[in-house]
Amino acid sequence: MATTKSASNYFVELKKINVNEHIERKGQFSYLSWPFAVEELRKFDPTATWVVQRFDGLPYLKTDMGVFVEVAVTVQGVMLSQIHPVLDGKNRPLLEPSAFDINTSIQRALVKAIALHGLGLYIYAGEDLPDSETLNDANTHTQSTQLTQPATVRQFPKRDNCFSDPELLTVNQLRFIKKLIAETGTNEEQLLGFFGFDSLENIPKAEVNRVIKMLENNRKAA
Repeated sequence: MATTKSASNYFVELKKINVNEHIERKGQFSYLSWPFAVEELRKFDPTATWVVQRFDGLPYLKTDMGVFVEVAVTVQGVMLSQIHPVLDGKNRPLLEPSAFDINTSIQRALVKAIALHGLGLYIYAGEDLPDSETLNDANTHTQSTQLTQPATVRQFPKRDNCFSDPELLTVNQLRFIKKLIAETGTNEEQLLGFFGFDSLENIPKAEVNRVIKMLENNRKAA
């Protein structure tokens, strides 16, 4: 039974699970499929439970700033909760949401509450791969356009890329990319040239996953 193998370190075990194939994307936003999150959580800890918090008997709280839901998940006796605003398809707060909107936000809050326990947490830090050194290569879809050199430095061809007012990567994503560059010995200038970016700080958020995949591929090839 999973609860007996590493009760004091369950977070680390959950964080190692690769959830990439179950990530759903809507526009530039990524979400983990909630049925998969529940399935993996229950496989790891059959005693895990969750509850949708009630506000005067309702599963949501309506305020002047918007409508909020909260889900608390308990894993191996540890309860962590996640408050989530009810949003539209562009992640904007809804003041008058439908029942469907509220239900969708409850599912998202559930997934994020599960992530607080480790499962899929890396998604929200902008990382595209978990902290496991033994991933199935079939789960990693990368581009193979690379020019390797005798040294450990990886070189990339030039390619133009045009963006108009993109949303840029987060601080955590930038930190993670710099870490991968250092670990793989990647030539930063060539990397920027390949993707058509003028600096790491100006990488569009929608392109972060592709950059990380390329760097992870270099780490495997090193």
